[in-house]
Amino acid sequence: MKILLLISSFNSLSQRVYTELKELNYEVAICLSSQKNLLEEIKKFNPTLIFSPFLKEYLSNEITLNYPTFILHPGVIGDRGHQSLDHAINDKKEQWGVVILKANEELDAGDIYASANFPMRKASKGSIYRNEVCYATSKALKELLKNFTNKNFKATPQIKNEVHERLTQSNRKIDWQKDSVDVIIKKINMSDSYPGVEEEFFGITCYMYGVCKEDTLRGKPKEIIAKRDGAICIGAIDGAVWVSHLKQKDSFKLPATYVLKDKIKGVKEQRIPLILEEKRETFYEIFVERKDEVAYLHFDFHNGAMSSEQAIKLKYSVDYLKEECKVLVLMGGEEFFSNGIHLNILEDSKKQGEDGWSNINAMNDVVKSVLFAEDIITVASFSKNAGAGGVFLGLACDYVLAREGVVFNPHYKTMGLSGSEYHTFSFYKRVDEEIASNILEKCIPVGSRKAKSIGMIDEVFESENYDKSLEEFCENLLSDEDSFEEFIDEKKDFLYENETSIEKLKEEELKRMYPEFWNEESFFHNLRKEFIYKKEHEGSLKRLKEL
Repeated sequence: MKILLLISSFNSLSQRVYTELKELNYEVAICLSSQKNLLEEIKKFNPTLIFSPFLKEYLSNEITLNYPTFILHPGVIGDRGHQSLDHAINDKKEQWGVVILKANEELDAGDIYASANFPMRKASKGSIYRNEVCYATSKALKELLKNFTNKNFKATPQIKNEVHERLTQSNRKIDWQKDSVDVIIKKINMSDSYPGVEEEFFGITCYMYGVCKEDTLRGKPKEIIAKRDGAICIGAIDGAVWVSHLKQKDSFKLPATYVLKDKIKGVKEQRIPLILEEKRETFYEIFVERKDEVAYLHFDFHNGAMSSEQAIKLKYSVDYLKEECKVLVLMGGEEFFSNGIHLNILEDSKKQGEDGWSNINAMNDVVKSVLFAEDIITVASFSKNAGAGGVFLGLACDYVLAREGVVFNPHYKTMGLSGSEYHTFSFYKRVDEEIASNILEKCIPVGSRKAKSIGMIDEVFESENYDKSLEEFCENLLSDEDSFEEFIDEKKDFLYENETSIEKLKEEELKRMYPEFWNEESFFHNLRKEFIYKKEHEGSLKRLKEL
């Protein structure tokens, strides 16, 4: 079967659909709905069906009448219109889901060929989209493919409820004199990723993102009472909330303190331990769970991006835990495992070359701490997607595990970088040189099943039982003391014999990267700007065609 993915952008959901269809051995092509020669490309590929997991534009009758075309809608049966997740969070829905509809001339009105529901969490829109929506889509897609080939299948008519209205900033606006902490959190959560909640601080108009509750600090409504690791704590009528990121109009998202700068110079930095060991209702990025001699290290950095400062803190966390456990598990964050260096902070910098160079070296220091942890066993737990240096941080571990459906983007070229993080050691150690080079050069997203088949990772666990499977795997590493000691002895011998050559590979990586950071005309600086300002790069379509 030939399947065309017709999408507005190759986002996380589109990538998951693409990698799973490839793993199921379908012939898959990708078209961007905005491209000028769209009809030509569709006719040339002549798909058996068209599927649109992420689509902003309306499709012409010339497409929908000539090809079986199906649209994913992130809502339950009867839900129609844009901003479905925004509405679901705003209306405090306990259950939500996705439906796959046959495209027709009416918005979200076509017959339903597949659906899947899920319980709603109190979480941001982005988190629900990247987790529940992605997994529900995977389930519904398999149902669609089964139903599409079943001659006896009868689609379910969509319930044609009224199309819900678009939520505006007036619906999202926070009334600091009336809204409780829970209402504030709901409004920012439902506006996550886009469009954010508009607010003004010290005469600066901006949009707020990334919110959590504060358990002890108190202040007047809308008063900024504390700051921590780039986030600001704001008073409310019944407590306080942390907001991690702000975006000025016509700009891009940054840690809140970067936007407000000197305006909050006198606000106290409320510090917490480097690694929290008990969960609290406050803002923190690094947390550890200990289970006997296994330490599960969580590092939840916004959008998976890691600044120099965050990388240094993560390195110190790894160094500390290496003395405290026998098995160290890198867990990543709630939405991403890691995506490498922090592009937004580099774009904001007045010393982009210097700060970029600092960032990549700080990332390398984290990887080195993991790679040369000779007295313990290290495990990477890819329960969420990862990209660029974040992938290679995980591959530095002794064992690499992944949840089914996770997508890896183990490449740098789309950002004009050759990359470091010891990838020329860790990637080529695991994956055949020709396959690895092809992935790096063509910037191919890799699904978890494919990653295992090429040797990139060691195990893939089912989503429903992932946490239990991970825990059992780690416990088994310590079930036999003799086996553990034998593994450590062999690891020490290997690192002793190969340390010089491994470090040489890293130095060669950095030598190639040096001009990419320091040359102001390098592709990196141009591509980073286009990425951050969400400008479509002409090379994107060409790359998608070659996947």
